[in-house]
Amino acid sequence: MERRSFLRLGFVGLLAAPRVARAQSLARHARIGFLNNTNAELAAPSTEAFIQGLRELGWIEGKNLTIEYRWADGNMDRHSALACELVKAHVDVIVTAGPAAVRAARDATKTIPIVATIMPDPVAFGFAASLARPGGNVTGLTNLFEELTPKQLQLFKEAIPRAKRIALLNNRDMGDSVVSATEKAARTLGLAADVLNINDVDNLDVAMSTARRKRADGVIVLPSPVFNRYRVRIAELAAKYALPTFNESKEYVRDGGFLSYGPSFPQMYYRAASYVDRILKGDKPGDLPIERPTKFELAINLKTAHSVGIIVPPPLLQRADEVIQ
Repeated sequence: MERRSFLRLGFVGLLAAPRVARAQSLARHARIGFLNNTNAELAAPSTEAFIQGLRELGWIEGKNLTIEYRWADGNMDRHSALACELVKAHVDVIVTAGPAAVRAARDATKTIPIVATIMPDPVAFGFAASLARPGGNVTGLTNLFEELTPKQLQLFKEAIPRAKRIALLNNRDMGDSVVSATEKAARTLGLAADVLNINDVDNLDVAMSTARRKRADGVIVLPSPVFNRYRVRIAELAAKYALPTFNESKEYVRDGGFLSYGPSFPQMYYRAASYVDRILKGDKPGDLPIERPTKFELAINLKTAHSVGIIVPPPLLQRADEVIQ
């Protein structure tokens, strides 16, 4: 899967060559604000994909482009101050991800375009009037996690057919829509669901021990920048309490989670570069349709599966894009 992704990106780069020449002829120097939920190390794959996308469109850092990086390092309370810093830096576009960061950027400015690389339903969160015509200063890409987590639950039942109970690890800052959709999907599959709400990473141990005490057969780690920042810690706690975890990013699986299903985050950042390019060339964000991912990846960690006594059904393994032995 990784090889196919890179080959596809390379092919896109060849197709973009004529546009590179046109963009490089631009006389202006652009300034982009990059507000990220984590840190430079964790965000490196996505950041590199974004920069590659810009480069293929003719925007070269240090030549005709400056990127102002701001890192929240998993602290959601920092978003407002960081967004205000970018506004004061007079950036042309703010690129960010997640509802807390998007909201902070939108609260900081109603005029600077905001490109979201990853966000849940933008209409439900009030960021856009519709996907087809956002209407404000926010556009970009949406995961529509409300549609994604039910699919994760289906895979959960396929991986563990005997399962009767699931725990939902939820960050309160992410709102209620994803939780509600996941609970509904659990009922449809005959699963009892326990919602474990936390708003502090210090409560992760308590949450996982609660899931074990309630005899959950697994834990769905609902989307959250905070959880992404502490995915290694979550994997360690899951191992401690012998709980298989499911989530939306293969990075979790590489760090010890059991199974993931979702779009490629680096690919979404790569796609976000095209939004930035169009805005820098004069398009209004409110006129740019918000894009939904069209390609999803299934990753499985067999080592983790064996450690918690799960025998992954062969048909599920055959469908996996990445298997960690």
